[in-house]
Amino acid sequence: MNLDPALLEILACPKCHAELSVDDAAERLVCTGCGLRYPVRDDIPVMLIDEAEQGPAPSAGTASPSPSAS
Repeated sequence: MNLDPALLEILACPKCHAELSVDDAAERLVCTGCGLRYPVRDDIPVMLIDEAEQGPAPSAGTASPSPSAS
């Protein structure tokens, strides 16, 4: 996988807005917050929640965002 480091710095999970980590072996970007795994196709991240797969539960100490009151 060949992703521009500058792109990785600005990308965030569209669901929870947490940072993403790279899983080169699986060709995925993995959300450090909610655990969704976004595919990378032809070196282009597919940042659509409907295209993401649920990965393992996030590590302990990572809080889920609470719903905001309207």
